[in-house]
Amino acid sequence: MLFAIDHGNYQMKTTRDCFISGLSEHAVQPPLAADIIEWKGKYWTLTENRLPYIRNKMNDDCYFILSLFAIARDLKNQGSLPCEIDADLAVGLPPEHFSALQEQFAEYLKREAVKFNYNGESTCLNIRRVFVYPQAYAAVVPRRHMLAGTPRLFIIDIGGMTTDVLLLRYGKPDLQFCRSIETGVITMNNNIIGRVSSQHDILIEDDHIAAAIQGRETILPESVIQTIWDSTKRHTDSILNKLRELQVDLRSTPAIFIGGGANLFRQYIEESQMVAKADFITDPKSNAAGYMILATAHLQKLHINGGGNGNA
Repeated sequence: MLFAIDHGNYQMKTTRDCFISGLSEHAVQPPLAADIIEWKGKYWTLTENRLPYIRNKMNDDCYFILSLFAIARDLKNQGSLPCEIDADLAVGLPPEHFSALQEQFAEYLKREAVKFNYNGESTCLNIRRVFVYPQAYAAVVPRRHMLAGTPRLFIIDIGGMTTDVLLLRYGKPDLQFCRSIETGVITMNNNIIGRVSSQHDILIEDDHIAAAIQGRETILPESVIQTIWDSTKRHTDSILNKLRELQVDLRSTPAIFIGGGANLFRQYIEESQMVAKADFITDPKSNAAGYMILATAHLQKLHINGGGNGNA
């Protein structure tokens, strides 16, 4: 069985599901949690408080446990959790880190006889093969044939903590031109939360910010909403200016924006004088969907050729 998982700093995504990349560890089973995994004598629950940002997600087991949640939730969404799961994973890494870390990330995730309990149901997971692909490129895989005639195109993935850029040449990724800056939605939210607290003496969270930017109903005062809008525009301009310094000139090369940040910042990107032509992929699960397409083709090729370890 193949599972595609996008290990985001802000959200975990599969082709069917999204949830905050937050974990809480417990010595005993918590009584009120909706999602609980028991593994290695400890209990883990999902939380709305995302994990602190780390460059290397392989430093501990947190992102592996989040992967267990992603697999278990996917299976439950389809019906039931079997007593044994033979799985292949399709995952991704930022383009700038892809070549250096793809084998290490595959080994981090590839494990056998992982016995865990999800919401009272026990199972044993065998992760046989892990396919690793470049983020950003995966999101445009469904439309790659339409991009084959475009000489240069930037894919800009505005995520939780980073903004990653990949150059496509005639629809194919140029991994020699990868850029990444450590500024994304989380960076902006932290700045806005501090600014609103100091200027208006009001405590807000990420959901308040997203609601204000997207024009959803909120009880926040107009002055707070204006502060959020102004801060979002400044943050968008900051990202575009930093990209320009890294030779990503969006006045001469078209771009496709993806990721949660692309949705939040769309209005400001479209209004910016620094962007000549922009398209948007608004589905936050687009990278996971691309991983699934790429890995399915990879598995078919392995089946035809009769083997291989499967690491992309």
